[in-house]
Amino acid sequence: MTSQTFFLSGSAASSGIRLCDLLKLTGVASSGGQGKLLVANGEVCVDGQPENRKTARIHAGQMVDCLGQRIVVVATGEAD
Repeated sequence: MTSQTFFLSGSAASSGIRLCDLLKLTGVASSGGQGKLLVANGEVCVDGQPENRKTARIHAGQMVDCLGQRIVVVATGEAD
C-alpha cells in the first residue's frame, strides 16, 4: 500500500474536506464523480471502517484507504 500525506490549511483545517474532493485532489480519483462512485462501490475506508457517505467530512488525524493507497490527513504544521 502506498501512502501520501494531505495537508489541510486555513478554514479546511477546522471544517475538514469532503471525502469525494479529497480523493480527487490526491489523484486517487480522476474527478469528484469518480470519487463518489468509489465510495458508493464500497472501495473506501476511513480510519479502517468502510465509508458510504460520499460527502463525509474528513479532518486532520484521519486516514483514508482506497485502491491500495492510504491518505494521511494532517493540519498544516503537524507533519514531521
